[in-house]
Amino acid sequence: MRIGELAQRQGVTTKTIRFYESIGLMPDPSRTASGYRSYEEPDAERLTFIKTAQRLGLSLDDISEIIALRDRGTRPCGYVAEVLDRQVKDLDRRIREMRDLRDELRQLQHRAALEPDGEATYCQVIEHGRPPSPVRGGAATGRT
Repeated sequence: MRIGELAQRQGVTTKTIRFYESIGLMPDPSRTASGYRSYEEPDAERLTFIKTAQRLGLSLDDISEIIALRDRGTRPCGYVAEVLDRQVKDLDRRIREMRDLRDELRQLQHRAALEPDGEATYCQVIEHGRPPSPVRGGAATGRT
């Protein structure tokens, strides 16, 4: 199949496929006599793997390492398990950060409902959303 057919079948652009080839995620395809790229079913399977790994949040570097291990005949499952463990830890951290942000936004919503517009340059709720950070020695810094 030609690059356009592969791209359409896999839901990517031809530019994406060329990019993957340029960084080594996809092998250089064979060429027809007229110079067109020619792809086979293993290429489509590899592209499906790349897309699935990206959907799971793996970086292109991680995907490249997995493919390299496989291409060398090494089962990459141990490496994949390590990558997934990092992904889960990162998601847990981001979820905590998002919950903290949600709680802060709810506090600001409540404060905005209670406080009339003041003399702030922009909006006093946002300008004074966080309490001043203490400076060593106990003095406050003012706005953050």
